[in-house]
Amino acid sequence: MGEGEPGITIVGGGLVGALLATLLAQRGFAVDVFERRPDPREAGYAGGRSINLALAERGLHGLRLAGLTEEIMRLAVMMRGRMVHHRDGHTELLRYGRDDSEVIWSISRGRLNIALIDAAERAGARFHFGRRLLSAAFGNGVTMQFHDDGADTAHEHGCAFAIGADGAGSALRAAMNARHPLGERVEQLGHGYKELEVPALPDFPASSLPSAAAAALARGERFALEPNALHIWPRGHYMCIALPNAEGSFTVTLFLPNAGDPSFATVATPAAARALFEHDFADAVPLIPELEKDFGENPVGVLATLYLDRWHLGGHALLVGDAAHAIVPFHGQGMNCGFEDAVELAELLDAHRDDIAWTFAEFERRRRPNAEAIAKMALENYVEMRDSVADAGFLLRRELGRLLAERHPGRFVPRYSMVTFTRMPYAQAFARGAIQDTLLRELTTGRERLDEIPLDRADALVRERLTPLETQ
Repeated sequence: MGEGEPGITIVGGGLVGALLATLLAQRGFAVDVFERRPDPREAGYAGGRSINLALAERGLHGLRLAGLTEEIMRLAVMMRGRMVHHRDGHTELLRYGRDDSEVIWSISRGRLNIALIDAAERAGARFHFGRRLLSAAFGNGVTMQFHDDGADTAHEHGCAFAIGADGAGSALRAAMNARHPLGERVEQLGHGYKELEVPALPDFPASSLPSAAAAALARGERFALEPNALHIWPRGHYMCIALPNAEGSFTVTLFLPNAGDPSFATVATPAAARALFEHDFADAVPLIPELEKDFGENPVGVLATLYLDRWHLGGHALLVGDAAHAIVPFHGQGMNCGFEDAVELAELLDAHRDDIAWTFAEFERRRRPNAEAIAKMALENYVEMRDSVADAGFLLRRELGRLLAERHPGRFVPRYSMVTFTRMPYAQAFARGAIQDTLLRELTTGRERLDEIPLDRADALVRERLTPLETQ
């Protein structure tokens, strides 16, 4: 785009919109961002309930390109693996990677969003808060009607093209779909979630704590649970998880089916929630002093996957992040995938400023297979988290997979590692992971221990079925 040409309009100032605004502004684009919520730096973060975010390599790459790694990592807490809380009360840590070089990071959505908004404004992007998109017309450019919630007035905004980063309930997507059907399909998971909280230790009366947490409090520590882990209570068709926050608290998320027993239909009151926790998550109960209050006040969150046949309208409008491909949160990749979108789109727009229609089509061509792949893997990971981490067969396959990764570095790479610790395209990780899973199942069928598996045959199968891999 040359001197005097219109800039870029982004609808949605959440995580993906703010990172995209930063990357584009750093490349010299004039960027306007319209966000329906008030400025979180003034009004407080009002993004609603959210499952804590897990920051992994794909997301970190976007932050590095924006020059934000050091600033953001001060807000994050390292998670080495899943700390599994079994029914009998014992725990075990299942590491995500080989060592502390392969970890993920828990971070507050609100704090991250504010940091990204600040960065985008420093780069030159202009934010317009409290602006709710009412309609959009696509013709000679794009004409959008916004409602200014602060002034309670409507106003018009014209631009050459618009980018929708306004989340799963995207208003821009609705306007695009009204102009040309996008083939929108939403597949409900049939499960929902509620958020609870484990407070930081200074907020607890010591007498109410389990002995380990009380000892931590006596030492002046902030965390009532092991801080460097994602805690998980797998119970088959349902589960509870807890992710650490930098100030010492944990965000606890209860996942239940919408129907059946137990479900949000049968666990419908604070008293029923306490009964469920005392029966199934007993070691967590002393750590959630406001269990009934949190359960009663927090709504049931919806879990669903969004599919579209089309992400763009020629060179008029394009959808990114959750607006194009919202997924369930069980691989911790929604934000990371959205940040990959931002990086890819910023690079394409920078290289092809004079052909926006081609750029939008090329972005969709590159990103759609990867979005579809991570959507599938996120659904599969829910079953793994709530059920398989306590299953002997899964644990044996996992143990064998780690051994084969040691014996064949660069050839056998666990799927979780490909997704989480590299920037290998999701579609490639999905396809290669399917080959590896078949191989592991063949080798472990009818066996209960690792020493029963013929490693010479395992080595031969790895060399036969898996080509050497250059990980990113």
